[in-house]
Amino acid sequence: MGKIIAIANQKGGVGKTTTSINLAAGLAYYDRKVLLVDFDPQGNATHGIGANKVGFEKSVYDVLMGDDTVEDVAVHLQMPPLDVLPATIDLSGADVDMAGYEVGREKLLKRKLDAVKNNYDYIIIDCPPALGLLNTNALTAADTVMIPVQCEYFALEGLTQLLSTIRLVQRLWNPRLSIEGVLLTMFDARTKLSVEVQQEVRKYFKENVYKGYIPRNVRLSEAPSREVSIFEYDTRSEGAKAYAQLVKEVLVQNERRK
Repeated sequence: MGKIIAIANQKGGVGKTTTSINLAAGLAYYDRKVLLVDFDPQGNATHGIGANKVGFEKSVYDVLMGDDTVEDVAVHLQMPPLDVLPATIDLSGADVDMAGYEVGREKLLKRKLDAVKNNYDYIIIDCPPALGLLNTNALTAADTVMIPVQCEYFALEGLTQLLSTIRLVQRLWNPRLSIEGVLLTMFDARTKLSVEVQQEVRKYFKENVYKGYIPRNVRLSEAPSREVSIFEYDTRSEGAKAYAQLVKEVLVQNERRK
């Protein structure tokens, strides 16, 4: 059975989508069967990994709110060799649509992903930068949550709210949800601030923080505009090396748990 990992942090600009794309791509290049779920109405993961170049008629909204299955809508990519459940701006209306449901609205995504969970080794969900019904659905569907934290001022600001949401989801809908890991992003070893934030995050989350970190890297910023992962764009870049290290940590961690 596959594992569902939600990439979540309600703060924007912390590297959620970059992490979702490159973690999914890296796992796929390790011959794991991967589904990337773009659950952000901005659709950045869809474009950043090149799913729009292949083309699609329906999106994750049709799966979430309609009768379409994941198999009906998923886009199959060759490079990286994975499937993508694309998102469009239609998803922005899902919160309002779900508000009309009296029961079961938190488990809409879970039902659809559970139907295909056995088809994949990993399902990666790129969550929106907000705490609402979309995020609740993602966390209810997930086995674990990975939290990117940028090495900048106010890095831990808002994380208390996210952790409260995780605890709420654990209590009400998904008691088995746990933290996959905390990922330090936008790290700049030249600055005292990055070093101090890293120390603070490691002190707070202890062994839940990955050993590796994601540096500030121009090539990482450029790759989405070319609609490819960092592994197709520049495998020799520091960004590619950092995400390769993350992929190895995730694989070792999960294989050890089996």
